Amino acid sequence: MFSVTATVYLFNRVLTPKGFFAEKPYRQPLKEKRLRKFTCVCLLLFCLTILGCGLTNITSKNSTPTKPEKDVESYGLPIATPEDVGVSTKRLKRIRTLLQGYVNSGQLPGFLTVVARRGKIVHFETIGMQDVENSKPVEPDTIFRIYSMSKPITSVAVMMLYEEGHFQLGTPVSQFIPEFENMKVYNEDQTEVLDAKRKITVKHLLTHTAGFTYGWGNKPVDARYREANIREPGSTLVDMVEKLSKIPLVHEPGERWTYSVSTDVLGYFVEVVSGMPFEEFLQTRIFGPLGMVDTAFSVPSEKVDRFAALYRPTKENGLERTRRPALEVDEYTFFPSGGGGLVSTAADYMRFSQMLLNGGELDGVRILGKKTVELMRYPHHNNRFGLGFRVITDENPPNILESIGSFSWGGAAATTFWIDPQEELVAVLMTQLLNNRYPFHQQFKVLTYQALTE
Repeated sequence: MFSVTATVYLFNRVLTPKGFFAEKPYRQPLKEKRLRKFTCVCLLLFCLTILGCGLTNITSKNSTPTKPEKDVESYGLPIATPEDVGVSTKRLKRIRTLLQGYVNSGQLPGFLTVVARRGKIVHFETIGMQDVENSKPVEPDTIFRIYSMSKPITSVAVMMLYEEGHFQLGTPVSQFIPEFENMKVYNEDQTEVLDAKRKITVKHLLTHTAGFTYGWGNKPVDARYREANIREPGSTLVDMVEKLSKIPLVHEPGERWTYSVSTDVLGYFVEVVSGMPFEEFLQTRIFGPLGMVDTAFSVPSEKVDRFAALYRPTKENGLERTRRPALEVDEYTFFPSGGGGLVSTAADYMRFSQMLLNGGELDGVRILGKKTVELMRYPHHNNRFGLGFRVITDENPPNILESIGSFSWGGAAATTFWIDPQEELVAVLMTQLLNNRYPFHQQFKVLTYQALTE
């Protein structure tokens, strides 16, 4: 490769036969002088061109590729031009146009939407406000309450321990949590309390078929849940389990699907089986290895300004700010609920989701085995629910644009995500609206799929 020294040396040798510092001057004929000068100029230009190319090449090889690293840090995954992975840039713009309408009308505070295909982000949009009253816009690193999007994370934690051979899916939970050894169960109309005929298994908890509930209704069991204050702020997972063990189940384990605190029980199960606090297990075994730097059961003081406010719709389709929402211990700390207590960012959740799409691995870090992820997204109950996810199957086909085999879940504050192995696609939508009455989940999904071109 040419260097500055080599260029000067060649220039010297051409300028004079014996070099620029020749001891005796050499008198050249006029024609020879002109020819030599012309040759010199041409060679100098040639050398400078080569030198410039060489320096550019050296710089490109030795410089740090900061942009991809910044992409991963800010957005969770590398960024690609949509057309490079079979997505239309023009069609993706429809997502912002539609969601901006909800914000402009005052129905939603703001959104953060992300779409990735083949491991690369093709769409990352922030719209509206994370705090309407203080005019703070949604930022790429805004922290959201993800509520029930905590459930897939807890389910992954359980399956990590399953892979280590601590239990089988059919293992009775009472082997690890003795409080559930002799459970009672209501009869159909909840007028009698009977002895449960079946034991609650790990699989029952993962598929919401254990017989627990949330206590949101107006039946006797719901009143018992409210009186017990199952997930009382400031209490522990041990307290929660003790309270649950004294309330009859709403049906026999495995009998039917009932959305419930089952995943909260799994959080305590992880704690018992692993021998470490649930929060610590998640941090050391999942969040830390995956680089999920903002996912936790609390928001530290240095990140409070990034924490989105929570809203609910008014009768007039406006917004009102919610004070002291469910699971809140204080304004920035939450009950360690495996079913709903986590806060996170879009970037963090994209990394978690991409790990699942990749079959349990991301950036050289393996969280689960490939077959374990396949088992989780298999439809175990009623051909529509896996081990922690809703699953789309041939017998339960979608009514909108979506692929057979995709799996997903959402949260109480209208957050949602889905993973589509067939299209190698991951999508996340973040907002903070309780009691959502609007169809933007379905619209976001349609607008994502209509942008695919191959």
